[in-house]
Amino acid sequence: MAVDRRSVKIVVAGGFGAGKTTLVGSVSEIPPLTTEELLTQASVGIDDVTGVESKTQTTVALDFGRITISPNVVLYLFGTPGQDRFWFMWDELAQGAVGAIVLLDTRRLESSFPAIDYFERREIPFVAAVNQFNGTCAYTEEEIRSALELNADVPLVWCDARDRASSKLALIGLVRHAMSRLPVSA
Repeated sequence: MAVDRRSVKIVVAGGFGAGKTTLVGSVSEIPPLTTEELLTQASVGIDDVTGVESKTQTTVALDFGRITISPNVVLYLFGTPGQDRFWFMWDELAQGAVGAIVLLDTRRLESSFPAIDYFERREIPFVAAVNQFNGTCAYTEEEIRSALELNADVPLVWCDARDRASSKLALIGLVRHAMSRLPVSA
């Protein structure tokens, strides 16, 4: 007997070095597909590594992971590249997505603006997820919301992209948010 399987596409976006590849890898049940390449001298002056000076690799196309929720539902995760020179790929990656996680690095909060603007303009549901690389965040929810000018209906969640359980909670927050925006059927 064939199982009616549903695929759900989720995008993981954010600025350069925000932890997108790490989040996809931490929750994927399969070894994630990554397109990481070494940063080279050619990127000097192009890629802003302020705050992430120890970063040695960058995503140049996408990250891909999968999570089976039930026999009928599979989540497919697509991580975007963070640098503006690769933004041309976002339309393809976001096509058909039920929503997105915009991963925030509070050391470089301004790098989150393009991703937030992208999903707001296209009316794609998203959650803003504060990646707690160092285990803490120096800012309050109000300060982050104000700095990013987040609408009140956009959930702000806290996660550690390295931690599977924490990343799963961010995904659950996104799925709940996306489902809350579905039309109510009579």
